[in-house]
Amino acid sequence: MTTAVTAPERAGSAPDGTPVHRWVLERAGTRVAVLDYGGILQSVEVPDRDGVRADVVLGFGDVAGYVDCPSPYFGALIGRYANRIAGGAFTLDGRTYRLPRNNGTNCLHGGERGFDKRVWDAEPAADGHGVRLSLVSPDGEEGFPGRLAVSATYALDAAGALRIEYRAVTDAPTVVNLTNHSYWNLGGAGSGRAGGHRLRIAAGHVTPLDGDSVPTGPPAPVAGTRFDFREPREVGSGYDHNFVLDQGTSGTPGASFAAELYDPVSGRVLTVTTTEPGIQLYTGDAFDAGPFGPCEGIALETQHFPDSPNRPDFPSTVLRPGEEFRSVTTYGFGTADDGV
Repeated sequence: MTTAVTAPERAGSAPDGTPVHRWVLERAGTRVAVLDYGGILQSVEVPDRDGVRADVVLGFGDVAGYVDCPSPYFGALIGRYANRIAGGAFTLDGRTYRLPRNNGTNCLHGGERGFDKRVWDAEPAADGHGVRLSLVSPDGEEGFPGRLAVSATYALDAAGALRIEYRAVTDAPTVVNLTNHSYWNLGGAGSGRAGGHRLRIAAGHVTPLDGDSVPTGPPAPVAGTRFDFREPREVGSGYDHNFVLDQGTSGTPGASFAAELYDPVSGRVLTVTTTEPGIQLYTGDAFDAGPFGPCEGIALETQHFPDSPNRPDFPSTVLRPGEEFRSVTTYGFGTADDGV
């Protein structure tokens, strides 16, 4: 079966009046809706163990829901820099760049107007299996150097897995860290807290954080701590941490297993593979967004580490002219009767 890519339909307007459109992809039992506003993954519909379909990402029925949401980033593409940059500043090639401090003293998810608040250009993917979003971030936007040309392609494979491929090039040295910020609830959006899901993460280390969620030192072993998800267990709550993937790679064609999430009630299973070196587990303890309360969704954000521009010991997020940033994350869907 070839992918059905529905012609885009009007889905509302951005705050500045720019029209926003919805693209729908369907293949092998998976149905996905993507907005060109913020590159938002609006819905992902998949069956449970009995064949009953439900939307397993938290989202809103119209653009206004995302614009007005007091807890931002639902389903959005995040850039230029996902996660936090300490003190809202970094130094590159001897020059210091000042960024918005939109998260206490830190810059979070690209600043005040990151990629999640932009209307992206959209077109069918070249292979006909998805939608390709693109935008240009001008030199100096939100304080970041270089003119950055970015694309993100959402596509469904023959098994109904969702693949997101990010690419970027620059005309001046800069830093880049891109991700998708969906909240997953495999029981279905609106079904209640997701803390009872079982989670496995292929990570023997986690980056320790201070009170401002900034790394305080090198990665620390998870053994004997509440961060040990190497064997499946209930997620619970109280997490907003970057896990260092054991086999994660960056900038290479191959992807490695990162995480697996299982809902024992519905039987749905989400499997995440990525070329990224880290994955941020966020249990959404603090948000109160319209119909969704705390811990009703689990974010699994594949990415480089927080504050990497200020940490030469972390995998580099520097992109230079003549290089191409490339990152691929795949979300596979299935069911299980006895858990994972």
